[in-house]
Amino acid sequence: MFDFDALSHAMTSQTVLCVGDLMLDEFVYGEVVRISPEAPAPVIAVQRGETSVGGAGNVARNIAALGGRCIFVGLVGEDEAGAKLRSALAAENGIESVLVCDPSRPTTRKVRFVSEHFSTHMLRADWERAQPASGDIEQKLIDAILPQLVRADIVLLSDYAKGVLTARVIRNAIDAAKAHGKRVIVDPKSANFAIYRGATLLTPNRKEFAEATRSRADSDESIAEAAHDAMNLADCEAMLVTRSEHGMTLVQRSGARVHVPALPVKVRDVSGAGDTVAAALALSLAAGADWETALRVASAAAAVAVGKKGTATASTAELRRRILPHAYLAAEEKIVADLADLDAQVGQWRSEGLRIGFTNGCFDILHPGHVKVLTAARGACDRLIVGLNSDASVKRLKGEGRPVQNERARAEVLAALEAVDLVVLFEEDTPIKLITQIKPNVLVKGGDYSREQVVGHDIVEAHGGAVMLVDVLPGFSTTSLVDRARAGKR
Repeated sequence: MFDFDALSHAMTSQTVLCVGDLMLDEFVYGEVVRISPEAPAPVIAVQRGETSVGGAGNVARNIAALGGRCIFVGLVGEDEAGAKLRSALAAENGIESVLVCDPSRPTTRKVRFVSEHFSTHMLRADWERAQPASGDIEQKLIDAILPQLVRADIVLLSDYAKGVLTARVIRNAIDAAKAHGKRVIVDPKSANFAIYRGATLLTPNRKEFAEATRSRADSDESIAEAAHDAMNLADCEAMLVTRSEHGMTLVQRSGARVHVPALPVKVRDVSGAGDTVAAALALSLAAGADWETALRVASAAAAVAVGKKGTATASTAELRRRILPHAYLAAEEKIVADLADLDAQVGQWRSEGLRIGFTNGCFDILHPGHVKVLTAARGACDRLIVGLNSDASVKRLKGEGRPVQNERARAEVLAALEAVDLVVLFEEDTPIKLITQIKPNVLVKGGDYSREQVVGHDIVEAHGGAVMLVDVLPGFSTTSLVDRARAGKR
């Protein structure tokens, strides 16, 4: 079950040791206005420019933006770009940087020329020396990493193949982390996954994974098949392949698979999206999330990042809006008046690959027991539909004097909860017609029922769905609340 508020709160007490290639990202925004008379080259009329911490430094920024703490170990040159990066990292709350200086190499710097109007990249200029660090610099990096391990909850290696994560640095970092009982996530660049041997999780993108495994990597099945051999080679617990608009597929050493679809978003810029995913994964796992929950958080973070220009970060508030999008609708927007609208909405969610949950009840006087069931139900799915008994239905089930609140009032109270995405009224005594229409992936009821007693369990299971029973909260029931209130009046 996925309680976003509890998880996000837990993430704020986690410390990530991030090691990787630091770079200065510059974005120059403008438009092509003419062809140069000096050569057949476009002339860009520059409108504005931005500078930000990039590469593995952007991973650190995302960790801090999500409320975590980051100890960052990286490499800079003795130049203006390196000075800018030192200053920028020092100004970031939540980041403690331990930077090694290599006077023999330039600080990696990338300048991107971007169309302001179309958000497309027109040209990129790089200043870098992408070769492994020398032996003495390697040792300085190792000496910077090892003392920090005791303070970290998890280790993240962000490899951009610019020279920091040499085979020797990687080996020392992973072995020492394992000796301290720390999990290690690697965002790899090398096609030789064996150099990351012993890491907990590798997170290549689809192209990197296909090259490393010499596979097509174009489906869950082909990824799972190739990942098995790759995990044996890398001796890791799991392999996560990020697949852009096709979502993320995680394969565990046991053979179990988890696929999370990409959330719908208008893509503005994919720069640094992988950094955001790595940061969200590290914090989620450090905070105790299971694999699927960590992937859902990372998917939401990616959706936030690609919807922004430049090297972007994602905040906890932005994640909440992605994970609980309907929490920000007005209550009346969540109440379905026409079942044709319900079909349209369910169809849209299914086309996006989202997991749909359903629960039902009278919800006459909302109490903590109801809230627990609704929160648990929302944690088991991507979108939660609540079936609500009409006034006539409640009267037949509960007797004269019920409901205490009319159906509109009850619907509005439910719709105001962020755990609830849609509220649908039904006139019958049971929601069997609604369940047949929706065919939810998960059907949720309180634990005072058995699976066989849950109306619609056979329909849901026949379509590959599951029934989830949530332990009831003792001491809370609407009937007892009504009886006590009426006794008090007397």
